[in-house]
Amino acid sequence: MAAEAEYESILCVKPDVNVYRIPPRASNRAYRAADWKLDAPDWSGRMRITAKGKVAFIKLEDKVSGELFAQAPVKEYPGVAVETVSDSSRYFVLRIQDDNGRSAFIGVGFGDRGDAFDFNVALQDHFKWVKQENELSKNAQLGDSGPKLDLGFKEGQTITLNIGQGKKRDKPRPQGSGGFGLLPPPPGGKIAPPPSSGSSNHNIVQQTGGTATGCLLELDSSNSNTVVQSNPSSDLWGDFSAPASSVPPPSRPQNSTNWIQF
Repeated sequence: MAAEAEYESILCVKPDVNVYRIPPRASNRAYRAADWKLDAPDWSGRMRITAKGKVAFIKLEDKVSGELFAQAPVKEYPGVAVETVSDSSRYFVLRIQDDNGRSAFIGVGFGDRGDAFDFNVALQDHFKWVKQENELSKNAQLGDSGPKLDLGFKEGQTITLNIGQGKKRDKPRPQGSGGFGLLPPPPGGKIAPPPSSGSSNHNIVQQTGGTATGCLLELDSSNSNTVVQSNPSSDLWGDFSAPASSVPPPSRPQNSTNWIQF
């Protein structure tokens, strides 16, 4: 099967660029644009930067006909194919190559700093993309050849599941009718049957005069509490130290006017 064709894309176009012949570098020191004849360029035209795959091409073309004057293939940036000069940001050194593989170094310069900035950014963005593509390809190869995670059970391996062991629910606290607790009967008290004349659903406590108390509590669904006291000035529970047998029987039935409604 034939390899997939690579398309050439345009990265940047600058209509005005000057080309200079530069003296050979005598040492490892950087190039200086001041050593060139900047007021007499050897060629002028336009610059077009294209990309084909991962390689960028800096092409110097005629402004009118578009005929190619020279091109510099760039495989990395910064690198030997494109170098900056030490005394200006508008001039660069390109390594141009022909179809036979012969190469030469020339100087190029822009009249505007903005054009030089665009030239620099176009190359940086392209090789930033190349670096990301290389990392993705490397990770894909490592993922295919790397160890795979085995989540299967080994021979003799077991697993334990705890089913139906939930948290114990808190037992509800008992509450009395209406949310109020009921007072216990006093010590030594007697529980008497409810009076026959009363058909109310109230909770009734009856107390006679003396040192002891007779108490009646009737519990139902009503939320009201009623206390009956024959002697309002005496204590509700009476004297706790007196025995229950010393309480004399009431001499007469209590009048209905002695009922106190809370």
